[in-house]
Amino acid sequence: MQKAAWLTKVIVALVLAVLAAVVVACLSAGTASPPAGRWDRPAGRAARRRAVVLRLRRVRPHRHTRRGGPRPAPHHPTRGADRLGCTLVVYVAVAISVLLVLGPQRLASAVDPLAEAVRAAGVARTGPRSSAWGAAIAALGSLLALLLGVSRTTFAMARDRHLPRVLAVVHPRTGVPHRAELAVGAVAALLAATVDLRAAIGFSSFGVLAYYAIANASALNLTPREVWLSRCVPVFGILGCVLLAGALPIGSVLAGSAILGLGAVVYRLTASRVT
Repeated sequence: MQKAAWLTKVIVALVLAVLAAVVVACLSAGTASPPAGRWDRPAGRAARRRAVVLRLRRVRPHRHTRRGGPRPAPHHPTRGADRLGCTLVVYVAVAISVLLVLGPQRLASAVDPLAEAVRAAGVARTGPRSSAWGAAIAALGSLLALLLGVSRTTFAMARDRHLPRVLAVVHPRTGVPHRAELAVGAVAALLAATVDLRAAIGFSSFGVLAYYAIANASALNLTPREVWLSRCVPVFGILGCVLLAGALPIGSVLAGSAILGLGAVVYRLTASRVT
């Protein structure tokens, strides 16, 4: 986890550098001419779509360190809010700068909006290549979060006998669930090499939104009923997940719903046997 955290910092720094270069290039260029007439509803809806990116979760190191080892640094709840605020600022800055250069119509139909915005801004040929490298590095960060998070989930499910017990093995030297990590990596490589990436991204986005909605629903049971503001936050979180899921392709929504329904049925049938 320490190596992954260090690599994540490097990836985030590189991606932020690329995004900053894109924002500067777009803001230094002229704005796009407004389209004739009002924005049509399909284009406006497509321009508001956001990609759902897996986020590397932080673990509590004091639960995994040996007794007598170095004590972890105290947890500061405000750091999470600060990082979330910084992320929001980056999203808004990139969205506004690209929208100013391309306009809503062209942005809605763009396959690679950042590279197209850099080309429209009149940057040299290396500009689109830099944005492509930035996208590849960002995808590497998402893949790293996927391998870390899903492999731990697979390990926990195998330990609870919801998956084959062979995936619940921990390496005797490194202490990581190496079999679960190898299995998740093999599945990810197989999907990337054989299926349409757009469908895979849509399906993955639906799954991410589904467990975020479940996490918000669980938070409703953790907050006191009399603190209405604390209960409003999970409600808005659930609504946001539902709205974003509605913007995904219908095929991804139907496939994700079918997989979740099948998993719920299998879990219900096997829960008594496991316990």
